[in-house]
Parts: sequence; structure tokens; C-alpha cells
Amino acid sequence: MRKTLTALGFITIAATVAACDTDAERGLVGAGAGAAISTATGGDALTGAVLGGAAGVFCDDAGVCK
Repeated sequence: MRKTLTALGFITIAATVAACDTDAERGLVGAGAGAAISTATGGDALTGAVLGGAAGVFCDDAGVCK
């Protein structure tokens, strides 16, 4: 169950972050989503926020969202 929630969380982050226009918007949305998903799956919210924010900021550099 935890793996399913984590996978759905990453899909949600990717879809939400792709809809934003700037690195700052993607970073904020990614941080919020990462914290929420991490808390829901029993993880540390701060770690989830940092990882989600970094993923949001750098997703366009990696070619994932444009």
C-alpha cells in the first residue's frame, strides 16, 4: 500500500509541476506536494518538501516538464 501511495504521489507531483510556468512556481508546488505525500506515507515532511521542491525547480532542466 505504501509503494502505491508513493507512486501516485510522484505522478501527482509531476502532473502538477508540469502545469506551472516558472521555476519558482514549480518549486513551491513541488515542495507542498512533496511534504503532503511524505506525511501521508509516514515520512518526514521537511525531507519531502526539500525533495519535491528540488524536483519542481529542476524538472524542466531535465526535460521532464516544459
